[in-house]
Amino acid sequence: MEKPVSVTTLFIDIGGVLLTNGWDREARKKAASEFDLDLDELNERHHLTFSTFEVGKITLDDYLRLVIFYEVRKFTIDQFKSFMFDYSQPYTEMIQLIYQLKNQYKLKVAAVSNEGRELTQYRIKKYNLDNFIDFFISSCFVHFRKPDSEIFKIALDIAQVSVEKVLYIEDRLMFIQIAGELGIRGLHHTDYRSTRAKLVHDGLQLD
Repeated sequence: MEKPVSVTTLFIDIGGVLLTNGWDREARKKAASEFDLDLDELNERHHLTFSTFEVGKITLDDYLRLVIFYEVRKFTIDQFKSFMFDYSQPYTEMIQLIYQLKNQYKLKVAAVSNEGRELTQYRIKKYNLDNFIDFFISSCFVHFRKPDSEIFKIALDIAQVSVEKVLYIEDRLMFIQIAGELGIRGLHHTDYRSTRAKLVHDGLQLD
């Protein structure tokens, strides 16, 4: 039996793997309670505009003016942005795991994520993600978003790696399936312990 090609490159999602999601359903629910907003109206306006924000066509301020500040509020846009940024929290064990694997195996690491520019830049800086991630193929930078397979093709081009040498760590199974159609192996992340165990099967075991 032919020995499988070893992994040289990790593609990894940020929200749900390395950090909490940047601006998800639970965050909007918490914001509605915190700022006394109509959650149904917030969600409706969010769904109408968020994909445009995530692919970098509008700024965070533009998004918030459409979704929140279409009428006078008792709070400022800066106060609301601070709430959004503060919602992001790290999964420290996962960050350390990827950092250690990169150093031990001399891996390339590329983040492949859906997120708006301001949130992406805040999260990179706040949690020093550029200390171990080489490329950020974020929807706001490349103007494609998962589930569009083009974002994975761009990631392959930027990383200059063939599909058989990539392992993609992602918490959403559908995105793994789409990447798999291009020949990219996927690891469905649910928690730190199971992901670390699954990595061993791909030859990525920490010393």
